[in-house]
Amino acid sequence: MRDLSGVFKAYDIRGVVGEQLDADLVRDIGAAFARQVADAGGIVIGHDMRASSPGLASAFAEGATREGVDVVMIGLASTDMLYFASGHLNLPGAMFTASHNPAKYNGIKLCRAGAAPVGQETGLTEIQRAVEAQTPPSEGRTAGRLETRDMLTEYVAYLHKLVDLSGSRPLKVVVDAGNGMGGHTVPAMFDGLPIEIVPMYFELDGSFPNHEANPLDPKNIVDLQAKVREVGADAGLAFDGDADRCFVVDERGEPVPPSAVTALVAVRELKKDPGGTVIHNLITSKAVPEIVAEHGGKPVRTRVGHSFIKAEMATTDAIFGGEHSAHYYFRDFWRADTGMLAALHVLAALGEQERPLSELTAEYSRYAASGEINSTVEDQAGRMNAVKESFSQRSGVTVDELDGLTVELPSGGWFNLRPSNTEPLLRLNIEAADDAAVAAIRDEVLAIVRA
Repeated sequence: MRDLSGVFKAYDIRGVVGEQLDADLVRDIGAAFARQVADAGGIVIGHDMRASSPGLASAFAEGATREGVDVVMIGLASTDMLYFASGHLNLPGAMFTASHNPAKYNGIKLCRAGAAPVGQETGLTEIQRAVEAQTPPSEGRTAGRLETRDMLTEYVAYLHKLVDLSGSRPLKVVVDAGNGMGGHTVPAMFDGLPIEIVPMYFELDGSFPNHEANPLDPKNIVDLQAKVREVGADAGLAFDGDADRCFVVDERGEPVPPSAVTALVAVRELKKDPGGTVIHNLITSKAVPEIVAEHGGKPVRTRVGHSFIKAEMATTDAIFGGEHSAHYYFRDFWRADTGMLAALHVLAALGEQERPLSELTAEYSRYAASGEINSTVEDQAGRMNAVKESFSQRSGVTVDELDGLTVELPSGGWFNLRPSNTEPLLRLNIEAADDAAVAAIRDEVLAIVRA
């Protein structure tokens, strides 16, 4: 039996091409997934701009059609475009991307019909076991059909129905695609709208020659910030490699926290659906549940991770969900995440009034935050327990362990300490009234974590 534990992750499949991931393995994965969704009517497959992606997508299609399952190939796509195709066609999907990982990596994100996620607990483990056991191809099946279809125009039209920017005041927006799939989707999305796009790094290049396509790392938005200031833009957008996440900067080039974007979009969605439920993970700013409640909505707190967000959205019929990592989920988008739709909401909110983006988003930013602080720790459980023991004895402190350790302080500040699923790290997030309070909490917690 093969051991694929290093390739099959909690939510997707990912590895170094040629070492961990090759056409033969992907062909077997395609066959195993096809057997799992054999009654679904077919599989839709998309891929990003990495040099290895078209070949791996074709190998997956070979494995699937060998099992008698029809395949729709949509070619170059952002991950949220693949989710659109899965929802629009009501078919399971496979997206070939390694998001912002370096060029030597690639991977597969799988979903069931209607963009329902596939993770370890929802079918990925069974696929891994079937491939590890080298399950032979099914006998006597007629090969499935292979169809090619371009979904970009339909994807654009669908998002335009959800957010109408045709009446916006003229805006100038710098977009940094990071040589990723935003370079493919953004021109089509904004064509014909009263928005002037100033493009940066739109050339599709999976070697990422300009910077890593991960806008959550501050060093990767430096170019965007400078360009916004240089051209006097109203806003800046940065997409990650597969363009399912979007990061926003204001007219000063200052980052708009994803929690503020979450709150802004939540308010807009609540106007369409008063009283609706909005999901936020437990390290999103507490301003989000406050603002949702103030606008008549019902905030619901979840663990970190798209599988938890999507499951809670299904359970509660939530209209929207947001994460600190710039993932945004919409009921109107099959509960899947789409940074593009969140970006359209931000620009629509900006374009329907006259204030600059910094003033508009200031309404949704109420507290100071640390960002994520990582510490390399071998004994994760021991260090977390030491932090718990130190704080739980104090008056007015509450502790919960929904996801890692969350500590609410009597000052109104809070912190969350979580272990990484894949590395010997503890991740610390802090929020408090001001930067000085954040720094005090940070120093105290890290003194224990790094003792």
